[in-house]
Amino acid sequence: MTPLIIGLICGGVLLFAAVVILGIVWRSYNTLVKWDEEANNGFADINVACKMRYDLIPNLVAVAKQFMSHERETLEAVIQARNSAQSSLNTAAANPGDSGAVAAFAQAEQALAGSMTRIMALAEAYPELKSDTQMLQLQEDLSNTEEKIARAREQFNDQVTRFNQHRKQLPTIIFASMVGFPDDRDLLEFADQAQIEKAVDVGAMFEN
Repeated sequence: MTPLIIGLICGGVLLFAAVVILGIVWRSYNTLVKWDEEANNGFADINVACKMRYDLIPNLVAVAKQFMSHERETLEAVIQARNSAQSSLNTAAANPGDSGAVAAFAQAEQALAGSMTRIMALAEAYPELKSDTQMLQLQEDLSNTEEKIARAREQFNDQVTRFNQHRKQLPTIIFASMVGFPDDRDLLEFADQAQIEKAVDVGAMFEN
């Protein structure tokens, strides 16, 4: 076998290996991008559901104010917490991959949940409020919205988990930083999820 033929064979083997490696990397990169976009879309669903709730909260406060005029400070605190949460949501929605923005949003949601908890406690002293037709409708709308937020958050966390798992796998972990994915994405979590889920259950305000 002549040196020329040997050289051609070696060159062909190297070219084949390069094509295979490039194909593996290309496929891995496309999967990384896919899960990153899926997570962004998942946060967009959270954005929509949370905005629906933020639109309902001022109505809740307006109705409650008719019966709880002496609790002005608490009611105003709810609106302030709602506005802060909405602002944090807007920032996070602009870049759902920003861990700081997602963490700030989770913290703002926690503060809003605390404000809602205080309203729940005070509402027990106002039976007329608990039986008001408008408030009962708001209860149903808010409960439905909370369910949408919970489902969207669960889906988002699943998508982020898939992204993080893929980013850590070979060969993705070798080049992920070089193509703009240096870090894992953050899950949308709360410090005390059980407490928040109880707090945002506005329907509990009106149970007899």
